[in-house]
Amino acid sequence: MPISVSLIRKLESVPKDLREVLLDLVEELERQREESVTKREFNELKEIVRELSEEVKKLAEAQRRTEERLVRLEEAVGKLAEAQRKTEERLNELAEAQRRTEEEIRKLAQSHRRLRGEVGGLSRSIAYALENEAFRRLPEFLKRKNIEVLERMIRTEVAGEEINLFARIKRNGEEMLLVGEATLRFDDPSKLRQLKRKVALVEAELKQKVFPVIVTHFAKGALLEKAQKAGILVVQSFEW
Repeated sequence: MPISVSLIRKLESVPKDLREVLLDLVEELERQREESVTKREFNELKEIVRELSEEVKKLAEAQRRTEERLVRLEEAVGKLAEAQRKTEERLNELAEAQRRTEEEIRKLAQSHRRLRGEVGGLSRSIAYALENEAFRRLPEFLKRKNIEVLERMIRTEVAGEEINLFARIKRNGEEMLLVGEATLRFDDPSKLRQLKRKVALVEAELKQKVFPVIVTHFAKGALLEKAQKAGILVVQSFEW
């Protein structure tokens, strides 16, 4: 009995290698049928072939679905790889931006240090200018307050401590030492403590009474009052 059209169509969906095996099997069945195989046996063999064909179709369908999943997986992996590439590019951009920021911060810090140095230098220059002005103006100012400067006022050092203004004076008939600090702004209690410390040091080293003076461009009210109560003369530059 020749191969039916239906069977041929089914075999067309089977992979080539398996299809050739099935065709050989069908041909063998035909040959055996021609050799007086019983109808029952032949039908059984046909049923086996049909079942094999169905299983092969199922396997082919399963393979197709697997291949589709593999394709989707490859697409997902590709998207993931692209996302990772973009992330790495972004991280590189961020790292470069951070490097530039750090470089700008470094330059800014250098500029700040230079500026601070320049401001510090300017501040010292102004402070020295204030001291120099005090050397010229303070003796006459003190004279109006009945304080006589006996020797030229100088800047000196006592026991390793710098004294901005130093002189021998006579106040109310009593000879003593003038110890003064020159500061642009008398606005910090630490400056008052610093002068008191220097006064105590000079008294201990030179064994003479000290008359303390602060020369400044501006004195804060509260500190001015504290200094006056402590017996410290505060001279603001506008006063001379």
